[in-house]
Amino acid sequence: MQKSVNGALLRRMILNGAKLLDINKIHVDSLNVFPVPDGDTGTNMSLTMFSSAKEVSACPSNNVDAICGAMAKGALRGARGNSGVILSQILKGISDVLSGCKTITTKQFAKALSKGTEVAYKAVSKPKEGTILTVMRAMSEHAEKIAPKTADVDAFFNSVIEAGEEMLRKTPEMLPVLKQAGVVDAGGRGLLVVFQGFYHVLLGTEDVSLAFDDKVQVSDEKYSEKSHFDYNDLADIEFAYCTEFFIINLYKKTTEADIDKFRENLMNIGDCVLVIGDLSMIKVHVHTNEPGVALTYALELGELDKLKIENMLEQNRALIGQRKEELKPFGLVSVCAGDGLSTIFKDLLVDNVIEGGQTMNPSADDIAQACDKVLAKDVFIMPNNKNIILAAEQAKALSKRKLHIIPSRNVPQGLAAVLAFNPEDTAANNEANMIDAMQYVKVGMVTYAVRSTQVEKFELKEGDIIGMNAKDIATKGNDVDAVTEELIDDMMDEDVTTISLYFGNNVTEEEASKVADDLSQKYPKCDVDIYYGGQPLYYYIVSLE
Repeated sequence: MQKSVNGALLRRMILNGAKLLDINKIHVDSLNVFPVPDGDTGTNMSLTMFSSAKEVSACPSNNVDAICGAMAKGALRGARGNSGVILSQILKGISDVLSGCKTITTKQFAKALSKGTEVAYKAVSKPKEGTILTVMRAMSEHAEKIAPKTADVDAFFNSVIEAGEEMLRKTPEMLPVLKQAGVVDAGGRGLLVVFQGFYHVLLGTEDVSLAFDDKVQVSDEKYSEKSHFDYNDLADIEFAYCTEFFIINLYKKTTEADIDKFRENLMNIGDCVLVIGDLSMIKVHVHTNEPGVALTYALELGELDKLKIENMLEQNRALIGQRKEELKPFGLVSVCAGDGLSTIFKDLLVDNVIEGGQTMNPSADDIAQACDKVLAKDVFIMPNNKNIILAAEQAKALSKRKLHIIPSRNVPQGLAAVLAFNPEDTAANNEANMIDAMQYVKVGMVTYAVRSTQVEKFELKEGDIIGMNAKDIATKGNDVDAVTEELIDDMMDEDVTTISLYFGNNVTEEEASKVADDLSQKYPKCDVDIYYGGQPLYYYIVSLE
């Protein structure tokens, strides 16, 4: 019967949570809604937890504060994909509360879970229920209810996990696309696996084999736009002014509760909120469209010092500090999978290409290190995958360069952005022009189904060839060439003048040439070009301009 958790036990809980998720990551991957080979929620969450566990393992102290700091730092640096980033924010919120504890009781764990929920929701601009966020919220709300009357930590965690399981079973009812696929939410399952790892350390049974019942009855309802859910559809940063300052000489009437309220007020008017310090001095950072309001809130606590407000839309403020090296004004970094695509980006004078994409999302730290190798003051990043954009945003806090995230969701958008780059223009104009250039590219992908399921209007069997446009599956069949041409037929309109085919490592140049010849005859007014991409998993990446 465990009444509290010390630093040494917390270390074991974190390490076992990472271990158990690694063992079960394939199952979590299998729950991804879209039946394409890049369904990697479990892998991304596992890599995030592994990075956290690595920092915790290397921590020389069993002090709870040190263990929590290592947990949060490792998760931030290793966060991969949106599922990993959200998990890192949950761990950060938990760390914020537990860091001040010598030993941890159920009441403190409950507060930590609530904080983890709060921070995670703030990380997503448009949270949707039926996801990992919903499962985390259910667990934290239940924890708050039972903590006052549950002193045993093992009983507490068991009850919290049961509440999470109950909510996880409801996720298909919140997101019809989950119900149609016949699965519960993958991120929610991954989160519960981590908590099972924590719990089994308390029981003294770290080596455990988990069994899952994550399938639900497949919905026979007709697919509609309302049921379409893009788990990785996280909005871009909306706030223009990066506002930083210190609050010094705090008024005698100011309390810790006032500081917490100040932090909450900032969260209501912006994002990327950082409020660090105590009643002697506070450091503040916030991205907001209302810097004056932020300053007004701060003046209620004390005096302002070292104020800096930067217009991120203009990107024209001088970099702070001295550089130890001569830097050119601009640099370009791109993410892609495939030696052919990498060569294309390098031929367009991209400074550094990070290997990554489907099934191998680079972490925030990977992206930051790649940018730091570019000898430029301002570095433009093309993630080229919707599941990498949020990690690229987090790299801003890790890199010594000034990073501009161009939110390209695929390789053709990234190439359009690179072609729009003008080294003679300003950073702000380049960012605007590169983002604008992406809007004029129509993109499609040809891949295969990794399992049998019902998605949208299609009943898919494992191995079916599927053609996807920017929103959904457009066509399916048994022949790669036929599906590719049908996909282009679906995407074609009268404004298209160029068709580009980037063929993957499972397609020969002769096969790609045949498809190009057929398209040239069908669309004589269009230029049809083929390029070796060498990308895995996708037979063709198609670009129409």
